Amino acid sequence: MITIAGTQRTGFLSFFQSSPTRSTHSTNSFHPQAAGLSRRTPNITSALFVPSRDQRRQCECHDLFKEIVPYVEAWRWQKETVERISASVARGEEPPNSVVLLQHSPVYTMGTRSSDAYLRFDKNHPPFELHQTERGGEVTYHGPGQLVMYPIVNLRQQKMDLHWYLRMLEEVVIRALWSSFSLRASRVDGLTGVWIGDFKVAAIGVRVSRWITYHGLALNVSTDLAPFERIVPCGIADRPVGSVKQLLHAANLICAQDTGPSKVIDSYSSWVMEDAAILDQVHQSLLVEFAEVFQMDLVAPFNKGPMTKYATKQEKY
Repeated sequence: MITIAGTQRTGFLSFFQSSPTRSTHSTNSFHPQAAGLSRRTPNITSALFVPSRDQRRQCECHDLFKEIVPYVEAWRWQKETVERISASVARGEEPPNSVVLLQHSPVYTMGTRSSDAYLRFDKNHPPFELHQTERGGEVTYHGPGQLVMYPIVNLRQQKMDLHWYLRMLEEVVIRALWSSFSLRASRVDGLTGVWIGDFKVAAIGVRVSRWITYHGLALNVSTDLAPFERIVPCGIADRPVGSVKQLLHAANLICAQDTGPSKVIDSYSSWVMEDAAILDQVHQSLLVEFAEVFQMDLVAPFNKGPMTKYATKQEKY
């Protein structure tokens, strides 16, 4: 039992009052069962362009959020998928977009602008795998407990503007944190990523090839943050890295206060979430909000490929 402002409720998803789930997907679409999610998403970036509902397209969804996938395998899959989609577009076809959601085994990755000065270890003897990639941005860390989303999206069908795309990925995370746990996340002017208070919880770095995106976003959910101490994450030295789990444990400081009843939890300190439960809830929200922000219908993958060997959990959808 959980006490919320003097009220007894059961189940970890019920500690915030939810409005009814909003259904915007076709009956044959592949999407998470989002029961319990608050759909009262704040109008955070109403000025941003969002495709209209009559522009909805299909997106193959590789939902591998419970799987620990080596970075090099996901990286190879992204590049192969970009080439496949590019070839189809060149033939005048309109192939579906793709998105994969997963976790990685511990790895550091560097972007095109990365400086060795932001490494706090010998580059020749890294504590984990270290890869120089073609994405934008500085060095970051991926590991278990972090949800990584790689959208392969044809921006010709959306908006051919890389800065817009970065803001939309931020929007996905901001909405997902709100719909998962009513956490009020935000942007920081001049920087890419998502913050809750002073803590950066999501990093974003992308690459575009012939207006088809790859790489993507990483959200610290229940991540061990110690490996971040061996780098200057994203080259930002004066802002700490945080995780959803860490900040939920300080919920009396960060839980959103909306115009309605207070959402501060009186007895939160006595309640501990399992990592798997937090990951499950956030993963559902990320997929729902990705589909909503980009106005896509998520469908099961049509073709076998290097990532499908991990796809042991998709049949539940």
